[in-house]
Amino acid sequence: MNQLHGRPMHPHTQRKIERYHRTMKNVVKLDNYYCPEELIRALEKFVRMYNNEIYHESLQNLTPADVYYGRGDAILNKRRRIKQESFKNRMREYQKLKFKYQKNELVLN
Repeated sequence: MNQLHGRPMHPHTQRKIERYHRTMKNVVKLDNYYCPEELIRALEKFVRMYNNEIYHESLQNLTPADVYYGRGDAILNKRRRIKQESFKNRMREYQKLKFKYQKNELVLN
């Protein structure tokens, strides 16, 4: 594995790691830490949360842990099925309302 360095003062060349650092700073800097152990615990908590709880748009709204452990495809398939069922149910409800409206129109005329 080779270590690569980007150009100094050009954070867009290290986009992902810079975004991670910004997110970390926004969360961790909210508190004051009075000893190094508190800061270490806060950073460990952040890393656990970032990897297991926060959905990442670049990973199709999955967590990094889901992708790493191979659960991503199953989750995406389940979401697709739920979305299709929601569309079918919405269409059925729409058809019922449409029929009901047409039936009322016939009665009124």
